[in-house]
Amino acid sequence: MHDQQLRTSGPTEPLSGGLKQRHLTMLGLGGVIGAGLFVGSGAGIAVAGPGIVLSYLIAGTIAMLVMRMLGEMSSAMPASGSFSVHAERALGRWAGFSVGWLYWFLLVVVLAVEATGAAKIANGWVPGVPQWAWVLVFMVVFTVANLAAVKNFGEFEFWFAALKVGAIVLFLALGLLAVFGVLPDTDPVGMANLTGEGGFLPNGWAGVVSGVLAVVFAFGGLEVVTIAAAETDDPARAVGRAVRSAFFRILFFYVGSMLVIVTLLPWNSMTPGLSPYVAVLDRIGVPSAGTVMNIVVFVALLSALNANLYGSSRMVFSLAGRGEAPRGLLATSPGGVPRRAVLASVAFGFVSVVLNLLWPDTVFLYMLNAVGAVLLFVWGLIAVSQLRLRRRIERETPERLTLRMWAFPYLTWAALAAMGAVLVLMLLDDTARPQLLWSAGATALVLLVSLVREMRARRA
Repeated sequence: MHDQQLRTSGPTEPLSGGLKQRHLTMLGLGGVIGAGLFVGSGAGIAVAGPGIVLSYLIAGTIAMLVMRMLGEMSSAMPASGSFSVHAERALGRWAGFSVGWLYWFLLVVVLAVEATGAAKIANGWVPGVPQWAWVLVFMVVFTVANLAAVKNFGEFEFWFAALKVGAIVLFLALGLLAVFGVLPDTDPVGMANLTGEGGFLPNGWAGVVSGVLAVVFAFGGLEVVTIAAAETDDPARAVGRAVRSAFFRILFFYVGSMLVIVTLLPWNSMTPGLSPYVAVLDRIGVPSAGTVMNIVVFVALLSALNANLYGSSRMVFSLAGRGEAPRGLLATSPGGVPRRAVLASVAFGFVSVVLNLLWPDTVFLYMLNAVGAVLLFVWGLIAVSQLRLRRRIERETPERLTLRMWAFPYLTWAALAAMGAVLVLMLLDDTARPQLLWSAGATALVLLVSLVREMRARRA
């Protein structure tokens, strides 16, 4: 019975297979390299000092363990709904419904932040074009790209990710040359900035923990790789290769660039709100460093916008296929693109953008808080689903386990414990507490709706 459920759960999806291995591999590398790293990392350095390296190592390890779990399930059971489908198979319809809709809501709200952020940068370059007009241009361009063919999404993301990865590789190369005093007008910096100004942990382990809270959500986005895998020619092989290639490289990019930053500059010398990457480039004499980094952040925001529109449309399409969303969203183009799902997602994205432009400090702030900790709830359900499904697959169809979670089940439990610890720390932190409480309220509301639906289905 379980074998039958594993084989047939979920609809036969008429999606195209237009994504190539290079698209998925680059999506895995670039999917989590966003504005949160280039700009938001400054907040983490402010609370952790050089210990931010450990903060990123801890947060990155949690994220990569989740990615490995997702890779295991998605290579064994590829589906455009990814972890929503896995949760339904492992825990029941309520879980698939809840995690699917929570993730969709998260993406379409964050989409507004990305569109608005990119529009602010573009408005700075061309002040004559108002911010709302730039938002409209971006939304229309990426809607058209996602409606045309999935390979268009893949090409956009491939080149966006290539630029982001290239920027970090170049940053690391220049940074290391500056650390060793090889660049003109630079001297070897040694360990002075790592051990001075209060030492490596100027605010103790409490600072490292606060740093984890500041940076862990920057790793959101890795989930789209397993959603996209369903639209490749060989989903099981493609997702396995993407997950394997992404793991150490992403940790290298994040942890490596943080190590370069805190080695080159005193941690307490950076200006709040200014990208630490800009500060380093200024320090080593790169001309127009701020403009260069603005371009990189602009591309990162557009990349995230594109990926979130794609991920949200595929998630709601999968929900519709399982009867958890209106069936009309199942309509696809002759090329296999779920156009109504794309339009439904971008429509709500437009609403979010309008709310962000009109009431950024009231209505939209409440929406943003409501998704603040949702990512951790989603990751938690991914881990629980993997615990349940791994045993079942091992027992019934072990040949499907082409990619395995390391040290199962111990690392899965460790990841769950770490996520629980982050939630507790958010509750104790005055700044993070409102996000946790609003997110818990949104999650409780979705769970209530799912339970009511189940009760009605049983009575019918």
